[in-house]
Amino acid sequence: MEARVRTFVREQAFNRCDYCQREQETSPLIRLQIEHIIPIKHGGGDELENLALACAECNLKKSSDLAGFDPETKTLMPLFHPRRDPWDDHFTWIGLRIVGLTSVGRTTVRVLDLNAPARLRVRRATGTT
Repeated sequence: MEARVRTFVREQAFNRCDYCQREQETSPLIRLQIEHIIPIKHGGGDELENLALACAECNLKKSSDLAGFDPETKTLMPLFHPRRDPWDDHFTWIGLRIVGLTSVGRTTVRVLDLNAPARLRVRRATGTT
């Protein structure tokens, strides 16, 4: 992937994870990663609308998943798509926790484990909300 594409994706995301909003400054040892929203194995490509910035935790949890089950309705739902879905439409902050406002948001919170104890410790230590 070209350097200018990587730079564009980082700038578009304001140098924070498109999923959990973790800022690069709070992850000094592990650089935020460019990830394919729709993985290549599912037909996604390197076009800008398919690239997102993700922290290592979100990238590993998401892996090649495209969907999951909404914990409230038990229906299969797509995961949050950072290029199509406004973050504030699907999530909100309650203290240190990210809360899903929609079935897509709830599903993404669950699949990506956005409120794992380790993530809450990092948010508490860095003052992230």
